[in-house]
Amino acid sequence: MNTSNSLPPRRIFGRLSIAVGNTLQIAGIVAACAALALARSVQSKPAAIVAMIAAWVLLYFFCHGIAHWAIGRLLGIRFAFYTVGGTGNPEGYPSGMRWVFEHLPFFGVQTDKASMQRASPMAKAIMWSAGVTSSAVVPTLSALCAWSGRVPGSRLFLIFAVIWAIATLASNWTSRTGDYSKARRALRSS
Repeated sequence: MNTSNSLPPRRIFGRLSIAVGNTLQIAGIVAACAALALARSVQSKPAAIVAMIAAWVLLYFFCHGIAHWAIGRLLGIRFAFYTVGGTGNPEGYPSGMRWVFEHLPFFGVQTDKASMQRASPMAKAIMWSAGVTSSAVVPTLSALCAWSGRVPGSRLFLIFAVIWAIATLASNWTSRTGDYSKARRALRSS
């Protein structure tokens, strides 16, 4: 039941096996790297700008879920499947952008319940923190790479990327549904 103090559940568009989800996310990250290489080498200014932005967007969408999975697996946590759906942190966005982010295709990963019960509070906290941290850091590194490669427009884009990363981390830190809140709850349960 939804009350005025609760948010609607995350909109799920589909479910994918771990193998398919990892394959899609790795393909997205490879495509981002190709777009970034194109941005750094193409002679056309508009093409370079479009490729730089495409690299950032691809990394923003494809690094989050796989970061949870990779770090979780390193820490002994198993996963059941991926979900594709809107943001799990709608309150982290201003009301005008909230609707958009509730309808964009973000990868989420479902933990294996028994595995999570056996995991240490620190392992859970690190796994939860990995996704949003990668969502802030990895795309920003692509903007930094574009700037270091002197891609046209990259200085302004780097400023945007840094501000976006700070806002991503800050909104997630203060959100009751964000990954950092889940990490804090895991640590409190120790």
